[in-house]
Amino acid sequence: MMRLIGITEENWMDVASLSVKEEQKDYVAPAIGILARGYVYRDCNGKIYAFENDGMIVGTALVREFTDEPMGYDLQQFMVDKQYQRKGYGSRALQLILDELRKENHYDHVELCVKKADTEAIRLYEKHGFVDSGYIDENLPDSLNMICYLSDNH
Repeated sequence: MMRLIGITEENWMDVASLSVKEEQKDYVAPAIGILARGYVYRDCNGKIYAFENDGMIVGTALVREFTDEPMGYDLQQFMVDKQYQRKGYGSRALQLILDELRKENHYDHVELCVKKADTEAIRLYEKHGFVDSGYIDENLPDSLNMICYLSDNH
């Protein structure tokens, strides 16, 4: 059974040891970098989630809140360890994160930035309701900005 868990003194080393395939390393920060970003973004309510399936940590993600307009959630990092990819864990974890954010109900949307070359990730995000936001970051011309609305009212 997949569930989201927090980072603890007992599990942070397991999270830090997660890694992606060599060809994916340009798409996501190393796990230890994701943990560090969680600390850096603590003033933006940065949260690191670990994804646990039957007692094994299979991935991690960072979600923070935007502190400027437009206010919303920012899914900054999302990774599934290379040995657990292509087994549905990423899809289940993303759904759990979106459900958690809906329960929190602080904002009506989640945004993310993904490399255009990361077509597998883009398909996963689209499957869960993310669409091109239309925003183009001139500093990241090789990336796509996506948005997912958390309520049906939008």
